Amino acid sequence: MKNRILLENYFLPGDLERQISAFVDHYNNHRYHESLSNLTPADVYHGRGARILKAREEIKTQTIRKRRLQHQAAAA
Repeated sequence: MKNRILLENYFLPGDLERQISAFVDHYNNHRYHESLSNLTPADVYHGRGARILKAREEIKTQTIRKRRLQHQAAAA
């Protein structure tokens, strides 16, 4: 965050406050954290983490199954 703030000039205190607020929003709600199993902090905080990880696992299983079928069809 420090590097991002130093890159731009802020002429009014409100400009800096808006940029900090935007950064915090992005960091907490949009940026996936590897240490949180590639979830956002908001997902973990609001208890959505297990549901999201389960959905990802189901998608992964379906994708692998589909690829196996495609490979078998191509090999036949």
